[in-house]
This record gives sequence, structure tokens and C-alpha cells, in this order.
Amino acid sequence: MIKSKQLLLATGAALAMVAAQGGTADAQSLEKLLKVKRVSMYISSGAGGTYDAYSRILARHMGRHLPGNPKILPRNMPGASGLRATRYLYHVAAKDGTAIGSVNRSVTILPLLGVKAADYDARKFNWLGSTTQEVSTGIIWHTSKVQSLAEVMKTPLIVGSSGITTDTGAFPRVLNFFIGTKFQIIHGYKSGSDISLALERKEVLGRLGWSWSSIKSRAPDLLRDKKIKVFIQVGLKKAPDLPGVPFALDYAKNPADRRAMEIIFAPTTIGWPYVMPPGVPAKTVAVFRAAFDATMTDPKFLKDTKRRRLPVAPVSGKEIHKILDRVYTFAEADVALARKAFASGMERAVKVKLIKVSGVISKINKKGSKITLAGTSDIKGRVSRRTKIKIAGKKSKRKALKKGMNCSMKLVASDSVIHTMDCK
Repeated sequence: MIKSKQLLLATGAALAMVAAQGGTADAQSLEKLLKVKRVSMYISSGAGGTYDAYSRILARHMGRHLPGNPKILPRNMPGASGLRATRYLYHVAAKDGTAIGSVNRSVTILPLLGVKAADYDARKFNWLGSTTQEVSTGIIWHTSKVQSLAEVMKTPLIVGSSGITTDTGAFPRVLNFFIGTKFQIIHGYKSGSDISLALERKEVLGRLGWSWSSIKSRAPDLLRDKKIKVFIQVGLKKAPDLPGVPFALDYAKNPADRRAMEIIFAPTTIGWPYVMPPGVPAKTVAVFRAAFDATMTDPKFLKDTKRRRLPVAPVSGKEIHKILDRVYTFAEADVALARKAFASGMERAVKVKLIKVSGVISKINKKGSKITLAGTSDIKGRVSRRTKIKIAGKKSKRKALKKGMNCSMKLVASDSVIHTMDCK
């Protein structure tokens, strides 16, 4: 357990860094601001995934290492494959130290790859750091007739995706383009958790862009029971505990292809990154970076991450800037090839279809997060923080849902996350 003296030392170190860089007045102003204001942490994914898990644990502990010991309030802002939160942080969020964000690693290279909605310069963000580096993987469900990378090069495999520009949507297309795999993409799932449910329901039979640490922390039972098989590693380096699993870069047909693949796979090294908006004073950024680094060694933080089986092998904010500087200086020919591969096959991706059901809420748990709708047949649904709920025509929260309400809802299938609910 961290002692109060250690906390004072950590906070004092952060304040000392500000003072050393330009003045006690600045340090005192920041401490005063953070004492009276909450720091909002905008999370670019929905509730329940690994981004969300890391962010909520970080928010719980990082405030102790900031001057004024502010509360950090997590705010999920999913949408547009992580671009909604990223663009908010870049264009709208406060630049005074009261806004930080957890962004999808893939957003770091979307401007380079020609995505029009990525109207920002990733290098201008103030990167605080990442909780760990990653190796991305591809998995196959145990009932699939296709069970190896060699077989995927001959026989189509249907894979699920949470967004066409995310790792889950981009990596299958990129591998199809460069090494000749035959992935067919179903996109539009709200989160990685929804893709996992889709695997269990056999709507899809595989998934790419699933971080190896996420599998070990959030789906260890699927590994243990051999319901999934890791058949490929995607990134800039191999996982030491995946010996013998094919490495995507090894299948590049020539040096030019490999360089283009490196551009697209570079964000895996960044892992689970945190940012502050452009324009935040350098002294404030230095304080938050020091607080982030201190949190990475905080015993309470490490205890929480260990309990959730989330690894911690941090990447510094300065190191993230170095990675981006390298990626953004690749030759134009390499970037052009990466763009071509990234854009390939988008028109062939199929969006998941939602079903619409109506009935009366017959069962509901205390939190309002799990319901059963009794109609022509019972349909179960999970109500998340991103479910859009209306009761009597007014926007409502899930705690307002009650047994006996007559509702209609849209979801992928029974027991999946509900997209929308309209109740009376």
C-alpha cells in the first residue's frame, strides 16, 4: 500500500518539474485549477473492452500523482472507429489540463493513410504514454473448417469487425492485399465484446486485430478450453509466448510490401495510448507525463491491473512521439502502397444487420444492464452505457428501465448489446 509520504513526494516531484521549467506561479495555478475542477478522461471505445478497463483503472489512481489530487472522470465516447473522441480531443476539448483521452491506437496513422475524417495531425497531440506495448493476433473459432493461415489463403474465413478503419477491419483487408488471404469481413459490431459473442453464436468464425494481452486477460477461458486458436501474429515484433505462430511481416513478398505493412502495423507498438490535446502548455504536459509515469509504478495501480490480468510494460510519451516521427518520414512510395492496401476491399465488407423486436420487459437485474423481453419468443439483451434509450419519447438512462415496460429494441441477436431501446 502506498503511504501518504510517498504520495506527497510524487505530487511534489510533479510540481517541482513545472517550477523548474518556468515558474512557481504556473505550478500554483495548475494546482488551484485541478483542486476545483475534475479532469475528464475521454475513452474512444465503448464500455467493457480493454481500452475501457485500462482507462478506468488509470483514472482511479492517476489523480493522486497530480497537484491538487483531482478526481479523474472517465467518459466513454465511442463512434466512427475511434475518430469521434480523437477529433473531439483535437478540435474541441479544453487545453488547460482538464481533458485527457484514451484513443484507439489505429488513429495515429489514419491521416497518413488518407482517411478524410481524420482531419488532424497525430504528431501535434501531446502523448502522455501507453500502459503497455502490444502484439496483435488473429484467432479462429474451434468449429471453423479453416484452422490455419495456409488454409485461409485457399478458403474464405468470415471475420468480425468493430469498424472498417479499426485494426479488426483493416488488418484482414491488408493481409488479403499483401499475402493473399481470403478474409470476408462483417463490420459494425459495437465492441470487441460483441465480436466475441458473435463468435460464440457462429455469426463469424474469426477475428483479427485482437491484442494478445486482451485475449489473455479477457478471454483466458476460450484459450484454456481451446475454443479459439491463435493462427497469426500482426505487428512489428513477435510475442515471446507465441512460439511457432506465423508472423505476418515474414510473409511480405518483397521489401516494398514489408515497409508498407510496417506503416500500417506500427500502432501495435504504441499499445494503449493516452493523450492531451494540442495547445496544452508544455509545463502542464510535463506534469501530466510525470503523473502518468508515476502511476505506472504505483502499487495500488499495479494491484488493480494484476487483478484484471492486464499487463503493464509502459511506453513513454516521448517514445510514442519518436515512433510517429519515424512512421511519418517513410518514403512517399511506401506510404502510397500502404494507402492502397488500407483502402482495398472496403466495398466488399458487409455491415452486420440488426434485428428489431418488441415486447414487455419480463426480467431485469438491479443495474438495468441485463433484460429479458417477452414477446413471440423471449429475447435477452445487454444494456450498455452506449445503448440509446428513450422512455415515453425522452432520452433516458438504463436505471430508469422497469419490469413491465413495453419496449422495442434493436440488437444483433439475443444476448448481445442492445443498440437502441424505445419504451413506454
